Amino acid sequence: MYDHIARTAQNLVRVGEEIEREIGVPIVNKRISVTPAALISGGVTHPVKLAKALDRAASATGVNFIGGYSALVQKGMTAADRRLMDSIPEALSETEFLCSSINIGSTRADAVRLMGQIVKATAQRTAEAGGLGCAKLVVFCNAVEDNPFMAGAFHGPGEGDCAVSVGVSGPGVVKCALEAVRGQ
Repeated sequence: MYDHIARTAQNLVRVGEEIEREIGVPIVNKRISVTPAALISGGVTHPVKLAKALDRAASATGVNFIGGYSALVQKGMTAADRRLMDSIPEALSETEFLCSSINIGSTRADAVRLMGQIVKATAQRTAEAGGLGCAKLVVFCNAVEDNPFMAGAFHGPGEGDCAVSVGVSGPGVVKCALEAVRGQ
């Protein structure tokens, strides 16, 4: 997985910076999102290893964030989903670029109570960093199939091998436009 991400996204930041220069609008964050990790981690007994591989891939490509340390448990929970969810506090406290999300959608899945505990544990494990882990964790209810926007980003299961999504920040565009006409 590390090799695939590092190879596929090796030029992402450089191309993003070229686009910035061409159109004159800053692209503040360059981000990667991957297929929800719980979907591919069935045989992984310690998902934090996967989290650290994702974090290394983000570092190698120079992006600001990598999302997709995620599980879709809106109708039920597999053992892989549960392992990933339980690992979130540790994963977010031991990585720099990683973002996580869980789609709960229903109280039947027992995920609502569990995510309350996980948010609290994440805040405690990242307390020295101002609870930063919680800023990189999103709990969805009925998430869309594909969400490229951090911190809740994940590459949709119905997507192809690789997709490029571009989001333009309204505040960033307004700031750039106002600076261009300063004093007029």
